[in-house]
Amino acid sequence: MHAEQLRDKIRVLRNGKEKQNQIICKTKYIYVHVLILHVTLLGYEGLKCYCNIDSPSSCPNSTCETDGYCYASTNIEKGVQKYTYHCLDFKSLIPFEHPFSCSTTKNKNASVVIECCDTHMCNRELRLELQTKPPETSPPPSAWQVVPWIVGMMMVGVCVAISVWWKRSRNKHKRGSRPLFPVEESLCETRHQMMGTATIRDMIELTTSGSGSGLPLLVQRSIARQIQLVDIIGKGRFGEVWRGRWHGENVAVKIFSSREECSWFREAEIYQTVMLRHENILGFIAADNKDNGTWTQLWLITNYHENGSLFDFLTAHTIDSTTLIKMALSIATGLAHLHMDIVGTKGSVLAGKPAIAHRDLKSKNILVKTNLTCVIGDLGLAVRHNVASDSVDVPSTNRVGTKRYMAPEVLDETMDTRQFDPYKRSDVYSFGLVLWEMARRCGIPDDYQPPYYDCVPPDPALEDMRRVVCVEKRRPNVPNRWHSDPVLSAISKVMKECWYQNPAARLTALRIKKTLANIGSPDYIKQ
Repeated sequence: MHAEQLRDKIRVLRNGKEKQNQIICKTKYIYVHVLILHVTLLGYEGLKCYCNIDSPSSCPNSTCETDGYCYASTNIEKGVQKYTYHCLDFKSLIPFEHPFSCSTTKNKNASVVIECCDTHMCNRELRLELQTKPPETSPPPSAWQVVPWIVGMMMVGVCVAISVWWKRSRNKHKRGSRPLFPVEESLCETRHQMMGTATIRDMIELTTSGSGSGLPLLVQRSIARQIQLVDIIGKGRFGEVWRGRWHGENVAVKIFSSREECSWFREAEIYQTVMLRHENILGFIAADNKDNGTWTQLWLITNYHENGSLFDFLTAHTIDSTTLIKMALSIATGLAHLHMDIVGTKGSVLAGKPAIAHRDLKSKNILVKTNLTCVIGDLGLAVRHNVASDSVDVPSTNRVGTKRYMAPEVLDETMDTRQFDPYKRSDVYSFGLVLWEMARRCGIPDDYQPPYYDCVPPDPALEDMRRVVCVEKRRPNVPNRWHSDPVLSAISKVMKECWYQNPAARLTALRIKKTLANIGSPDYIKQ
């Protein structure tokens, strides 16, 4: 049953196709007979047309006869328009429905215009005009020529957009909004050509041009992506510190928790201050934000010092008077460099280094190098002095310094935070306590103890420190044996001048540096 129905449908379709073909054939048949009838009605003389061909035999009296159409055309010959009139015979009408000989190209810049007509002398009045050709121009570029140009313009646009975004994000950060570390400028920087073979020190010397402002952002990111974490070497409220390996070199990787993003951004920003790089400031290498699939890690990569912090070193080692002076002088030198503002040359791109105050100076934030000199690290709470407006650039973070090392004016909140000098004086107070920690481990050493260990609990509250330092005005105890040692006696005098209750009476970092250098001289020791 189904087979028969299918055959019926096929027959219907075939019949429809055959009828369609028959209609087309009949139409052509009628068209041909109409043309023949048309020729017949014109009589044996045929169709007379105007003719301007230079041939008397084919064009007598500028007239020709045809059984087809009268023909007119206009073309350009040697830069001049030429008008041609003639007859078009029936045998030339191919195809007869729409002869090619009577067709004008559809190109807007056609060089020939043709028209046919079918009444006596009808072509005589035809005056066909060519469209004026526009001036010659280079051919339109192909898709393969256009694509690179479009891609190049897009990349320029992306770089400009990223630069604008980064500038706005920095401005927002300065106003206290949530900061983000830049990734856009790194898209526009070229990867350093010596990345594969150079050491970090080589790259820093080659790429900073003496500015001391750190590596280019793309180089920083490239280094961060290639670091392999080895083992954890410390923990703090900010996160963790790891020892990492980069091309055979040890580096320290400080990994901040996500809630400490402001501290991470601030520290990276301070480390990249122009002209900050110094032998007694922890060497900054790179900063990057890395997505481990679960959360974003905030990395800060610095030089690695196997001796660890001064706190760790003093806990495990005793020192002699020469090492005490060397360590103290290196810390004072680093602090003096931080506190100093370096004015750039007038009109120079480098405006110079602003004065910086640390705000959290303590033995755990000072690292010991292999030659037993020290470097100052952890600049997450640092503030900068803006000379132009005489204002203080304070980080937008809720963190405060370590309570045990806070100066009296910070503890009782009497410090003028609008001025920059009070911040430097509070650093000097903290340095005096660090001196005391080192002096305890020199000569006939005492066990290591932090400042005020005998006055407050191991983790003192703000009220505990305020009571001891501001109300009772106590300071760490200076043992009598120090007075019999010329070096320890001189050091104790310096530390006392660092922790005066009145901030204005304290020594400056530069003065401390010069005094310690004098104490360490051979002539002084001989005395």
